Amino acid sequence: MKFNPDADLDTSGVEDTRGSGGGGGGLLPGGTIPIGGGIGGIILLVVILLLNGGLPGGSGTEEPAARNTAPGNLASCETGRDIQTNNDCRFVFYQNSIERFWAAELPRRGKKYTRAPMRVFSGSVNTACGPATSAVGPFYCPPDKRVYLDLGFFETLQTDLGARGGDFAEAYVVAHEYGHHIQNLYGILGRIKTRNGPSSDAVRSELQADCLAGIWTNHATTVPDQTGKPFIEGLTEDDIARGLDAAAAVGDDRIQEKTQGQVNPESFSHGTAEQRMKWFRTGMDSGDMTACDTWSANSL
Repeated sequence: MKFNPDADLDTSGVEDTRGSGGGGGGLLPGGTIPIGGGIGGIILLVVILLLNGGLPGGSGTEEPAARNTAPGNLASCETGRDIQTNNDCRFVFYQNSIERFWAAELPRRGKKYTRAPMRVFSGSVNTACGPATSAVGPFYCPPDKRVYLDLGFFETLQTDLGARGGDFAEAYVVAHEYGHHIQNLYGILGRIKTRNGPSSDAVRSELQADCLAGIWTNHATTVPDQTGKPFIEGLTEDDIARGLDAAAAVGDDRIQEKTQGQVNPESFSHGTAEQRMKWFRTGMDSGDMTACDTWSANSL
């Protein structure tokens, strides 16, 4: 990925809590379970949220924009040039580009966009879904409309899950979690009734989030900062290949083969490697939300 050194970065939607010491223990005990990637070490965790009575479809209480007052180092990311001295600033690039795309795209379709802060943590974190640890992997919590990210996951993605990694592999993961936010705003997450199986609601939801990540990818090099300069100046074929590779690495079949030595489709919750690549590519090739209707698709 080619980051624009002249881009103005906005950290108001990024909360860096690394080093704050605030967190919880366990995997959301007694609470709801977040929507997300759900990869902890080499164990695939079920990460489907079913709130009592369903999820809000954009009609509930809206979260205000986050203020970056945390002790982490992302608050210092002001321009694209800061990535030269603080490589973690690339995550502000991802967040800014993804949110600004959806903030423009949804109103164009007659839908109000509500901001979703990205909280970067280490070890453990408290959320409106309950306390979570890094073992959950990247996830989205619908009640507080936040994306949660432990940057250590990306090392796990490579070392334990065999992904090639790279900037765009990271961007794909972040875009996938924001795909769940878009689903939340449309009330789509309330459709999730079946958690496991090759055609389950959980799988359809995850594949749709992959497709929505692909839509952002289609437009990524044209999304402007507040002054009109693009955040991302270029994506190469290798970048796209790394994004597809990351999507494949977190396929249910790949993970089950690595962790269990066999594949059980009846326990799928995210889709196969082939399906995840297919739907990410569908969104990327079309750039159109109407192409992402995994719920009506006879064949996933």
